[in-house]
Amino acid sequence: MTQPWPTTIEEATAVQNELRGRVRLEDDFSQPKTIAGVDCSYDLDRDLSRAVIVLMDYETLELLASVQAFAPTVFPYVPGFLSFRETPVILEALGCLPQTPDLLMVDGQGVAHPRRLGIAAHLGVLTGLPAVGVAKSLLCGRYDEPGAQPGDTAPLTHKGEHIGTVLRSKEKCKPLFISPGHRVSHERAVELTRHCLRRYRLPEPTRVADLMSKWKPAKEKITGTYALF
Repeated sequence: MTQPWPTTIEEATAVQNELRGRVRLEDDFSQPKTIAGVDCSYDLDRDLSRAVIVLMDYETLELLASVQAFAPTVFPYVPGFLSFRETPVILEALGCLPQTPDLLMVDGQGVAHPRRLGIAAHLGVLTGLPAVGVAKSLLCGRYDEPGAQPGDTAPLTHKGEHIGTVLRSKEKCKPLFISPGHRVSHERAVELTRHCLRRYRLPEPTRVADLMSKWKPAKEKITGTYALF
């Protein structure tokens, strides 16, 4: 993407329309050994965006490392344009991981997006890494409610196009909205998410990243990038 980052909705829309053509929805990666969970939160008092990334062993989901980064929030909150608010600080955090992950699992949309470029797709294209979006709520599209049992699914469609899968990850919980971001098929995106589910509604990579993103940092650590432990 051409720098600097867009600052208006018109500029951001043009970037999304450009980058959407680079998204690949076929499986183009080997069996992953590591997976990175990605989530963001905000320090509204200081007008900062905060990215947390956890690196896990893919098979065991053992936590290998975690980092976080802070940066000024430079884009307004507008549904459908979240990636322009969060991707810059996520890229800073990614650069501080001890190794490049084999796969990104992002708290947010992949191609289940009006212009098919949610944050997981945006990150996937910019980094070249396989990416999956795991969203807690619907951004666009229509679906029939999946069955009540964990693992039940229903297709998510938008304007006649299959854009994702609605997955019941836990009994008596709202479903998740799974969509590929880049270099991953729809079927494999669901398979990867199921593999990472344990006792909770969210898969472990984004669940742990979400928990860590809520920790209040020490005041002296409010800017820059650093390891959580």
